Amino acid sequence: MQSLLDPAILFFIFGILAGLMKSNLEIPSQIAKFLSLYLLMALGLKGGFALAHSGLNLQLVTSLGCAVALALIVPALSYLALKRILPALDAVAVAATYGSVSAVTFITAVQYMDTHGLHYGGHMAAAMALMESPAILFAVIVANTVRKRHANAGEPGGVPTLGKILHESLTDGAQLLLLGAMLVGILSGEAGKASMQPFSGDLFKGMLAFFLLDMGLKAARNLGQLRGKSPLLIAYSLLAPLVHAGIALVLAALFSLPAGDAALLMVLAASASYIAVPAVLRFAIPEASPALYLGMSLGMTFPFNILLGIPLYMTIAHRVLI
Repeated sequence: MQSLLDPAILFFIFGILAGLMKSNLEIPSQIAKFLSLYLLMALGLKGGFALAHSGLNLQLVTSLGCAVALALIVPALSYLALKRILPALDAVAVAATYGSVSAVTFITAVQYMDTHGLHYGGHMAAAMALMESPAILFAVIVANTVRKRHANAGEPGGVPTLGKILHESLTDGAQLLLLGAMLVGILSGEAGKASMQPFSGDLFKGMLAFFLLDMGLKAARNLGQLRGKSPLLIAYSLLAPLVHAGIALVLAALFSLPAGDAALLMVLAASASYIAVPAVLRFAIPEASPALYLGMSLGMTFPFNILLGIPLYMTIAHRVLI
């Protein structure tokens, strides 16, 4: 209940209510894009400053290794489960969506930890960047395999090549900004942290609240896309985050990760992409239904994680990993 009374979360709830009421409240797309870029830049700077302070160590390498492992395990398990209830290419698209990560969910979790005085490694921002692309690679390879199996590879218009799709995903502006800001933070160190505090610290919470208002509106408007879909898919969109977070917790326990890093790893594993991966899937797997993978990730999983998942993962990680 305490986490729901956070101003940023309350603005998210307000956005959902306004969207369900069919209000004409709307954040202009260019402002929403600016807010997204600001949050990624501020997060990258925070991570860079933390890395400059801590330096390269075994904990960093282990955490990043667990992140890459999750980025491979989650889409594969998701596909194995989903292909039983969905056509193969739809199953691939949804698996890729859930195998990748949501930057906004991660940023909200970081803000939650800062607010509650919970410690975590700045390198977890790098973990987020590493976890975005493997699911895209997985989707392209599996989708091409499915097409060959069904002799659809030569359809008119074709599908972009694997190299082109990977280039677009790896050079995505948002991801580059995150990594670039992290590099700036590492190079500028404590002096940079002090000079950028008004930008990356003081403004952060207000910007996040404004952005979550917009995300609440979008989440409410995407719920309608799930109308008429199988109840199993609704159940999956709520249960999959818990299962994926559980896998992350097991990995964290096996490799003795600190509770804060483990909690953020759980958040990343539980999240689902609703921006980067869907944008690539529209070109990579045009046969799949955007209403399906966007409706599930943005309409159901994103609100679940923001309202309930984040405090749940934080509590479990800090109780299990002492």
